[in-house]
Amino acid sequence: MTTVAPDTGVGPLLRGWRERRRLSQLELALRADSSARHISFIETGRSRPSEEMILRLSEHLDVPVRDRNALLLAAGYAPRYAQTPLDDPAMGSLREGIERLLQGYEPYPAIVVDGAYSVVAANRGITMLLEGVAEHLLAPPLNAIRITLHPEGLAPRIRNLREWRGHLLAQMERQIGLARSQELRELYEEVSAYPLPPGGDPEDREDPEPYPYFALPLRIEHQGQVLSFVSSISTFNTPMDVTVAELAIETMLPADPATATYLQSLTR
Repeated sequence: MTTVAPDTGVGPLLRGWRERRRLSQLELALRADSSARHISFIETGRSRPSEEMILRLSEHLDVPVRDRNALLLAAGYAPRYAQTPLDDPAMGSLREGIERLLQGYEPYPAIVVDGAYSVVAANRGITMLLEGVAEHLLAPPLNAIRITLHPEGLAPRIRNLREWRGHLLAQMERQIGLARSQELRELYEEVSAYPLPPGGDPEDREDPEPYPYFALPLRIEHQGQVLSFVSSISTFNTPMDVTVAELAIETMLPADPATATYLQSLTR
């Protein structure tokens, strides 16, 4: 969700993105093969940038695809990037590819979320982890962050909750810094206010087996077994559609042999 006022000119919007990226007008001009004077004229409204210039500045400012459309609209141009619903027939090959990827990753958990962490697709490995989550959290639309950190969600079973919670909140803060999303900001304010689950922080319980430190793992209980995962997040390269640009595929790799053996035994 883009929080751009319809009457805001393209100049102030570009200035906002430049300041957010902590670049001077000269630095941006050098990157975009322009001049500081021209950048100043654009930001103050003395010069109307061409469509090509807006896209070039957006590229060097790392502006999200959704907000590039907003910049074009503010300058009086048509949006460049479509926003095609995932259930559109044109997205058929994308949906099929995602489903094959998720199924091929089983029995390990894998999930696809959009820019606000709403769940787009998930495999049976994720379904297994959701056992015991409150029904109201599983009602559509599912939200991966809410399910993870809610006291009636996965939080009571996460052994290193303080660390994992800090990791997720820091990740959200970085995303809010990159994209001015009111929806993401509201989600952050909601989940950061969640109390710890009843009974205290699961991190306080004894855990005799240390975990590897090559990456922060998610350590979560499942039917009395402590499972340990490290996650990897993938996005699409050079997306030309807003929907595709905001998709993220998270795969959970077993962080120890015991977790891998346990998941494979469930498959058998």
